[in-house]
Amino acid sequence: NMQKKFAAAALALIVTIAVSARCQNEQPRQAESQTDKALIKEDTLSQFVISTSAFAEGEPVPVKHTCDGQDVSPALKWTAPPESTKSLALICDDPDAPGGTWVHWVMFNIPANMTELPEGVAIKDVDTFEGAIEGKNDFGKTSYGGPCPPRGPAHRYYFKLYALDAALALKKGATKADVEKAMAGHILAQAQVMGKYKR
Repeated sequence: NMQKKFAAAALALIVTIAVSARCQNEQPRQAESQTDKALIKEDTLSQFVISTSAFAEGEPVPVKHTCDGQDVSPALKWTAPPESTKSLALICDDPDAPGGTWVHWVMFNIPANMTELPEGVAIKDVDTFEGAIEGKNDFGKTSYGGPCPPRGPAHRYYFKLYALDAALALKKGATKADVEKAMAGHILAQAQVMGKYKR
């Protein structure tokens, strides 16, 4: 009986040691992965970021920038792209459109040293802005076309900026598909800001 008790106590001790050793092994791993996550998040935030003074991320797009208002493009600002950037490309689209993604704005060959676009770039009827070229949107225009969704739930409008290691050999009126094809293999970094709009 004494032997059984001793054996049970020894077994309990072994289990306790094994469990505590396992816990000790797991704790640093957990801390490490949290540190990694924090680093990744911080690194992502410190890289390439685009914003607009018109709305905060995920907030409503003001009527001024839609087809219900003046339909002017919002002012956009971004942080410095990677050093080897040769040009920037901008695509604004709505993935919630009934017939599939609707393209609102295409602009490419934006000079790499530019860090902002003023409000109403397209309404000024400028073919090229500092050498940038506008592509064709799904309204069939080579300019900005603001949110204009059917009545119902809010749609999301993504302003996506790409830092490229080359200028694109495309002409005015190139479509989003043309730009995406030409950008393939040349994207160094990407930033985006999203606003919502409903009618």
